[in-house]
Amino acid sequence: MAPPSAPSSSAAPPPWRRRHPVLLSLLLLVLLFFLSFQVVVHVPSLRSAVSRRLFSDHRHRPARESCPGCGDLQEQGVEDSNRTVAYTDQDGRIKLFRVTARELAASSIWENPLLPRDSLPAAGAKEAAEERLLADGSDVANLSSSGVPATQRTDPIKLKREVFRRRRKEQRIQELLHVDKEAELQMRSMATNSSRNFDNKVKASYNIWRQEFHHTNTDSTLKLMKDQIIMAKVYATIARSQDEPDLYGSLMKCIKESKEAIGDAHMDSELDSSALERAKAMGHVLSSARDVLYNSDEVSRRLRVMLQSAELSIDTVKKQNTFLVQHAAKTVPMPLHCLHMQLITDYYFRDGVIKEYFHDAALKDEEDKAKLEDRSLYHYAIFSDNVLAASVVVRSTVTHAKEPDKHVFHIVTDKLNFAAMKMWFISHSSRPATVHVENIDNFKWLNSSYCSVMRQLESARLKEYYFKAHDPSSLSDGNENLKYRNPKYLSMLNHLRFYMPEIHPKLDKILFLDDDVVVQKDLTPLWDVDLKGMVNGAVETCKESFHRFDTYLNFSHPKISENFDPRACGWAFGMNMFDLKEWKKRNITGIYHYWQDLNEDRKLWKLGTLPPGLITFYNLTYPLDRTWHVLGLGYDPAVDIAEIENAAVVHYNGNYKPWLDLAISKYKAYWSKYVDVGSPHIRHCYDGKQ
Repeated sequence: MAPPSAPSSSAAPPPWRRRHPVLLSLLLLVLLFFLSFQVVVHVPSLRSAVSRRLFSDHRHRPARESCPGCGDLQEQGVEDSNRTVAYTDQDGRIKLFRVTARELAASSIWENPLLPRDSLPAAGAKEAAEERLLADGSDVANLSSSGVPATQRTDPIKLKREVFRRRRKEQRIQELLHVDKEAELQMRSMATNSSRNFDNKVKASYNIWRQEFHHTNTDSTLKLMKDQIIMAKVYATIARSQDEPDLYGSLMKCIKESKEAIGDAHMDSELDSSALERAKAMGHVLSSARDVLYNSDEVSRRLRVMLQSAELSIDTVKKQNTFLVQHAAKTVPMPLHCLHMQLITDYYFRDGVIKEYFHDAALKDEEDKAKLEDRSLYHYAIFSDNVLAASVVVRSTVTHAKEPDKHVFHIVTDKLNFAAMKMWFISHSSRPATVHVENIDNFKWLNSSYCSVMRQLESARLKEYYFKAHDPSSLSDGNENLKYRNPKYLSMLNHLRFYMPEIHPKLDKILFLDDDVVVQKDLTPLWDVDLKGMVNGAVETCKESFHRFDTYLNFSHPKISENFDPRACGWAFGMNMFDLKEWKKRNITGIYHYWQDLNEDRKLWKLGTLPPGLITFYNLTYPLDRTWHVLGLGYDPAVDIAEIENAAVVHYNGNYKPWLDLAISKYKAYWSKYVDVGSPHIRHCYDGKQ
């Protein structure tokens, strides 16, 4: 038996492989296709590449004419490009969907096959169209014809807005790139201050559901009833003249009832509950009267008479108001009168503590005597007969002074108030500042032979103006302004400001302060202001056409019109820096005397010190910054609070002085906080008032 042969190195394939080679190849291809499809579906980059490949040639095929709604596409040469897309859903099932040319057109930018590739719209076509639109205001059609596709048309207004925003942004970027470090810090500081000063408190809440906003015309019924009363009065006078007693009685009864229903009401909510019924009853009576009495000529004549009567009544009330305000302004309040009396009593009846005050004051006067003429110190001039007002000026100035020991106050008062003024500053020391009180009667040089005003005040003509035919209590005289008849114009204290070198012969500079001012900052920088050779440093008050020379002077007089400009800007007394060296050099007091002599008959200006001041210091006044001196707190309720807070000196010029009950309440606190409420004299006189 032969041994078995060794196996061959190449074994024969199994029978199933020899029989089905095609089947095996087909299975491998299906597996490969499935894996490739899964890769394409789940890899985004490959999926987008395949999509571009599938649809890259859609513009090279002829357009389908049967496509409904594809007219625009066919006109542009857009081809039919229906495609079938396969994808797998979340469960792994294969899905198919068809994409038509219409659907592609909504999200694709089609190219015109008739145009060469280099003539297609460039990437900056839209920007160029925007520039042309901004320049000439072209419409959408122009924009579309400029090469921007119809599918990207934009509203021209929105496009302009976008272009403006882009340009503004670019401009701002360029500005910020060129801003230096200092400007950047300044901007940052301004922004910080603005945020700190921002007040986000709601001053008054507005809510449409609140009761007061339900009706806009809250006084409509009140106005109707007042109009009814006017017409009822007209018909009542006609009824009386035409002998209609019953109708006259009905009208007068309705008038009385309507007035009772109105009372002191200022709006409908304040009317009596019967007001509406009264108005209806009045309406019925007026309707009856109109049917019986109406005559247009007669009614119009009666209304004109009533109008003239009302105008006369208003004019009379205005005169009475002017007189009463002037009277109240010049009346000394009872507590202030009490204060003067208490101080005068203590001055003359010196007992115990008062004697010690006088002893200390005498020693201090000897120490401070050299300061009164020391040119290196800061000197103030105050002319006042009001103790309380002068004390506030001194106290507010010393409070804000950086070196109070270098401040010297020269107070001049009249004989009647000298004892009270002296006693106040003896018992209420302003140390370390120096206060020197003088009596005007001690100025021997001040007499009628030297001073024009004193000579005029003694004249019979001026006395007649004040005390006889033109007495201010007589309201029949409407030609003269009552404010110029205030007795303060008879006081020489008001005119001492024109005699500064005579009062302070050894000083070079002095700051004049009215007694109705309050100092809120250190005033020493005023002595460093260069007046440029001028005599008077003051704040100008002219705004547009107000407070110019023609407001104060009579330019119909040739002496005024020939020497002064009517449009020249006025300025304010109340805080004035006087250069006494220039004053003497230019003979300011002599100029003042010259013009006062010319105005003896008051034809150049009315009484007062500002008009002669404007004339005397004409072209000799240096304008100070407005923040040094803010005026109007004595008459104007609309002064800006921010200006008041920022001012170095606030001035209560006008009739509503802060120590009077007439004072404007919102300004009073700026003055009252410097009143020495701890003083026994103040407590004695003002606590009793409360």
